[in-house]
Order: sequence, then C-alpha cells, then structure tokens
Amino acid sequence: MTTTAEQPEFAFPLSRRGDVLPEEAAVLREKHPVARVRTMTGDPAWLVSSYDLAKQVLEDERFSLKDTANPGVPRQYALTIPPEVVNNMGNINSAGLRQAVMKTLNPRADRELAGWLEAEAHRLIDRLVEQGAPGELRDGFAEPYSAALHCRLLGIPADDWRRLMAGVDLAFVTSPVPFEGSAPNWYKDLGYMVERLNADPEPTEGLLGRFAALRRSPDVSDHVDDDLLATVALSLFGAGAVSTSSFLLHAIIALVRRPELAERIRTEPAVIGRAVDELLRHNLSIGDALPRLALADVRVGDVLVRAGELVLVLVEGANYDPAVFPEPERIDFDRAQNPHLAFGAGHHFCPASALGRTHAEIALAVLVERLPGLRFALPLEQLAWRPGFIKRLPERLPVVW
Repeated sequence: MTTTAEQPEFAFPLSRRGDVLPEEAAVLREKHPVARVRTMTGDPAWLVSSYDLAKQVLEDERFSLKDTANPGVPRQYALTIPPEVVNNMGNINSAGLRQAVMKTLNPRADRELAGWLEAEAHRLIDRLVEQGAPGELRDGFAEPYSAALHCRLLGIPADDWRRLMAGVDLAFVTSPVPFEGSAPNWYKDLGYMVERLNADPEPTEGLLGRFAALRRSPDVSDHVDDDLLATVALSLFGAGAVSTSSFLLHAIIALVRRPELAERIRTEPAVIGRAVDELLRHNLSIGDALPRLALADVRVGDVLVRAGELVLVLVEGANYDPAVFPEPERIDFDRAQNPHLAFGAGHHFCPASALGRTHAEIALAVLVERLPGLRFALPLEQLAWRPGFIKRLPERLPVVW
C-alpha cells in the first residue's frame, strides 16, 4: 500500500482550456490513479483519476461533500459562499423542501416546458440572425437560454437574468484566499430572492410560488425562514445556470469542430438523446475536480486515504478512461453503454440531470437546424478561457454561419 511519503506531488489544477484534454489526465490515470497534489490554497489532497476509483469515492458516503466546508479542513480553494450553502441538498431535505424542489427540477412536471424552451431557442437565434454574422454564442445564446430557463423554474422575471448571472460570475471564482467582493455579492443576490419571495402580490409560479404556499403550512412554517428559502432558490439558480450554459458552450464547440456530428443530429433527430449523453461524457467543463473529505480511513486503490484528508475526483480522467469508454477521445453517438460521471454519482448525483438533458437536447437540435453552416469566427486556439473559475468557460464564442 502506498503512503503519502512515497507519492510524488503533481501540479494542480490542470489546464483551463476546455477544447483540449489535459495530457496529464492520461498519465495520472495510468501511472498514478490516486495522486498527491497541492491545491491552490496550498493544502495537500489526493487526486483520483481512473473511472472505477472515481466512482468508488463518489458513491462511498465516507467521503463527504458538506464537510469540505468545515473550518480547519484542507480546501480545494477558498470559500466564496457561506459554508452552509455547500450542503444545499442536505438543507433542502432537512427542511422538508425536497418535494417542492424535485418537482421544480422535473421537466415532466411542466407540460409546456419543452415548447417554451424550443420557442426561447428560436427567439435567441432569430435575434442573432437579425443582427448578422459574426455572432457571439455565449452572451447571445447559451447564457440567456440557460438563465431564462432557471428564471422560469424559480418564478422570477426573465429580465433579471443578467444581474443574477453577474452574481454567479463572482460567486464561482476560485481563489487561494477569500476576496472582498464575495460576501457582499452573495448577500446582495440573497436579498433579491427574499424580495421576490415577499413580493406583493406574492409569487404563485415556480419554486418561489411553491415556497410561498409552504410558508402557510404549519408543518413547514415553524422551522423554515425566508433566508433559508432564498438560499435554496439562489443556490439552484447559480449551480443550474452556470452548469447548463457552460456545458452547452462545450457541446457547441464540439459540434462546430466536427460538422458531421451536427449533420447527423440534423438529419437523424432520434439520435439527440444519445448525442447529448456522449457530449456530456466528452465535455471538459468541470474545472477543478469534485471535492470530498474523508470521514474515515478508506483504501482507494493502492492508497490509504486518512480521515480528514481531501480527495478530488478528476472527472475528465474518469470519463476518458479507455477501460470503460473505448477510444475515449472520439465522440461516438452510438456507444452501447455510457455510464459517464458528468452528473456525479452516489448520494450527490445531480438531481437536475433530466432537466439538464432536456435543456441541451432542445437547444442543440434548434441550433443545428437553424444554423447549419455554423463555424468559428476566429481560430479555435484564440478562444480566451476564463482563469480561476469553477467551470472551464470561454469568455466569448464568436461564430459565423
């Protein structure tokens, strides 16, 4: 069994570019699937990069997400949100809010959602076409489309999407130390959600509408306050909007680089579900691995991880593991099995996975139909990838068609 003293230490985080798989991913997976790294805060951590071991960590409840926010533990990066927000789903469950949240995140609960998403995608592309090429797909398509969806889910005005996405841009900065704007940024947007929750007339649509009704229930109202309800809503907006929009940008980049794949979606609409799953596996949007804190001594591969140590799951290592995904760097819409970890696994499997798939399937189907000649407006290597952010994100995605 390998000990800490015997382990070489590797540089981390890996490259911020989202269009090229970091070459270290394969080296780590093949030679050091549980590798010693030092995070940007200077803390030691174990980086897990093979599929089987990544799945083990994500499914084993002795590895905790919520405890990564505890005081004094090794950190992936400085906290830029209140510690209790890290355990958002735990807060939801303990407060009796799970049913309301899960109904909000279930695309089948809103019979008009698919039609609305399709109309929204067409509306945004109409505006791009009207303005003429070159167009910009981050600010002009992916972000407004994703943010509008989450405004609808929460029951807040769609016109407020820019102010909320500006808050997300700051909330999910990754920094070695806390920075001045992080706390005021959080509480500014929390105040917005409290105001929306207490609007006159009170909300009747979306999650805030459900929360307003729950406040009148004696089973809930005595242990749930406005700040908790607003925290849940704000957390769902932030995590949902940034995840869906960043994945959509990565999927678009993949389809523009391989126009034959876009053509297949256009001519074979039934493939879209498999296509989105494969693009989820292939995408590199998760920037710095998924953090867990060991609650007990646990053997992971040849390494004994000690209680209190930080473990980071390298999703691109797992999702490109050739032992599970033959020819992993090839995008194959016909993979017989695709058990990717883009939505995590175990207790913290993303509760919005069905919603995320619906969101992407409709957006990509409309995009390839409306803009069949989509191309990059500049050399791909000139894309600017955002540094120090929870997602690998291009600052802009200029295109022509």
